[in-house]
Amino acid sequence: MNETAAMSADKPRVSIKHPSLAMAGMLIGVFVGMFSETSLNIALPQLMKHLNVSNGTVQWLVTGYMLVIGVILPLNSLLTKWFTTRQIVIFGLCDFIVGSVISALSSTFSILLVGRMIQGIATGLLLPLMFTVAMQVFPPSKLGTAMGMCALVIMFAPAIGPTLTGLILAKLSWNWIFWSFVPFLAIALIFSLTSLENVGELTHQKVDVLSVFTSVVGFAGIVMAVSFASDKGWTSPLVLGLFVVAIVALAIYVYRQVHIAEPILNLKIFANPAFRDGALMVMLDFGIILSAMYILPMYLQNGLGIVVAMTGIIMLPGGLMNAIVSVVAGRLFDNFGAKWLTRLGFFISLIGAFMLLMSNANTNVGIIIAAHVIMMIGCPLAMTPAQTHALNALKGPESGDGSTILNTMEQIVGAISTALATSLLVIGRTNSHAASAHAVFTDGVHTALLLPIVFLIIALLISIFTKSYRKEN
Repeated sequence: MNETAAMSADKPRVSIKHPSLAMAGMLIGVFVGMFSETSLNIALPQLMKHLNVSNGTVQWLVTGYMLVIGVILPLNSLLTKWFTTRQIVIFGLCDFIVGSVISALSSTFSILLVGRMIQGIATGLLLPLMFTVAMQVFPPSKLGTAMGMCALVIMFAPAIGPTLTGLILAKLSWNWIFWSFVPFLAIALIFSLTSLENVGELTHQKVDVLSVFTSVVGFAGIVMAVSFASDKGWTSPLVLGLFVVAIVALAIYVYRQVHIAEPILNLKIFANPAFRDGALMVMLDFGIILSAMYILPMYLQNGLGIVVAMTGIIMLPGGLMNAIVSVVAGRLFDNFGAKWLTRLGFFISLIGAFMLLMSNANTNVGIIIAAHVIMMIGCPLAMTPAQTHALNALKGPESGDGSTILNTMEQIVGAISTALATSLLVIGRTNSHAASAHAVFTDGVHTALLLPIVFLIIALLISIFTKSYRKEN
């Protein structure tokens, strides 16, 4: 690399005074958002009893949140052309505080769900902006490390969520889960008000109403269909009808984005093989994490009979390992690229998943901890390189579209994987012939674990057969 190229590698696309401080508010906000996405998993058994709802209904507290995120995310690229970075982030953080307070004060399932969905608006706004701003304000030579920090937020929050939630529930009611969000969001708001600068250019792009409508109907329809399927069955008329409407809407949406002059989302970037393969691995990795983190707390409580506080403590080592590997993986990408990191990450995760599959109602807790830790080494080891590799393949405004696409599909895959895991859990329990309740639930867990294992195998195959893995300099 010559001197001119070296200087170029150290120059960000947009120069601002304090990049790290500018990112702080978004990092904290997204951390709380991702924490909120998975923190209720450990509390679901209590909420079912307290709110007197079924397993399929209480799941809406998770998938309903993802539903709103999935609707907002595809519109993010359009919103950034009409509103400044500061306006979107500050609005999102204020919205998150309002949703958290509503959830904390709720006494019925309906009000709690409304609060959760208001929170989802904020996460849908903040999540893609975090990546877009990072790609703009940090030089290419430091992108791996910067993306590692972003991945740390996304990966660590779901992993540490059960631990913190378990500690809260050991002494306080579930309402305090939401009260705990408020001080962190207030700190994030202060950082954003004082340090965040505008990144990007306001073009006031023409709003294609049909694209907005089909986007909302399509993405919302997919999430609603898989959510209802957990309770009503995958062949029910309601579920099939929602799938048909969603698929038709998404087909129209895709056609519009490819053919109109000013698309809401530039889907043509999927023609880039490096982005396409990286995006597929990121989506599968996220589905693996969310499905496993949904299954594991319930297995510990209902399969092994462990109390909620201890469940959180058992999941702590995996959460800490997740944090460490997320940061290290970003630095490793800066030096080695993505090729072997993704392959190694998915292979390691597959070992952990098979360890869980071999467990039973009498398995030693130490083995469960080890399996969880192994998965939390592999998943972030593959996630950060795959995501950085995908976004690094894009140039200029494409990086914003790429970030939005990645985060949109992560949430859609997350919602689908959670619903599929729930359905498989029910199927496994229904077909079980075990004598004890713990053993019956464990049979359900074994069936549900087939989902992350299948995702891992597909992701591993993609990493092996992907050719475009050249590290960008």
